[in-house]
Amino acid sequence: MSALALALAAALAWGTGDFLGGLTSRRTGTATVLALSLGAGFTIILVGVLVSGADPPGGGAALAAVGAGAAGVLGLAGLYQGMAVGAMGVVAPISAAAALIPFAVGLSEGDRPSGLQLVGVAAALSGVVLVSREPAGGRGARAAGVGLALIAALGFGLYFVLMDAAADDGAGWAVLIARATATVLAVTAALVLRAPLRVPVRLAPVLVAVGAFDVAANVLFGLATSRGLVSVVSVLASLYPVVTIALARIVVGERLGVSQRVGAAAALAGAALITAG
Repeated sequence: MSALALALAAALAWGTGDFLGGLTSRRTGTATVLALSLGAGFTIILVGVLVSGADPPGGGAALAAVGAGAAGVLGLAGLYQGMAVGAMGVVAPISAAAALIPFAVGLSEGDRPSGLQLVGVAAALSGVVLVSREPAGGRGARAAGVGLALIAALGFGLYFVLMDAAADDGAGWAVLIARATATVLAVTAALVLRAPLRVPVRLAPVLVAVGAFDVAANVLFGLATSRGLVSVVSVLASLYPVVTIALARIVVGERLGVSQRVGAAAALAGAALITAG
């Protein structure tokens, strides 16, 4: 497969997994979904790494991977819970503002943003403001789940930064360590909150699918970056919220106001421009 096809496949996998995770959180609870889906994903990536025979990373990369896992589970918790209490079409595009975090880190390290990136920042921030407000009938109140979506954006942004450092010694082990960390944290949280770790049999395949989609997306994205330009691949992969929004519209009949649709499009375009720059 070409790099572009792999990147689009990664976006499809991420978007589908996010939709299933958010939808299942409405029925079962976020803590349960996180613990079981992350556990399933960890099992899958563990088998893959053991079969590959790759050498484990050094201490610095392993520590970065642990941090990435903690940031990742924070992002997923915010995303799933945000989708459980609010509209997926609102929460998903706001989470794409995660691109602002690596951008800000780059600025702190002396990077000079391009004009395209500055336009992207303005578009992303404007889009978040628009999509986070209820239509006129809602008197302009903040839409449900916006705060959680911003937490998701922060978690995912930190994940990208830390995973970039962790993957220097091998992407497979980096993902495995990050997933192990996230699983431990999610299971611990579920136990503290006394969330059930057993679900009806009919939901078990869905939770496995959530974990599998996430792992598959990470693998596909890694393959895409190894075969094509990171700038192009990242832009295509960052469009994953489009898949979530489309599934929310088709499966659950979710509708957004005109200003929210404009905001969602602006947020996604801004994230793509920041990444492309």
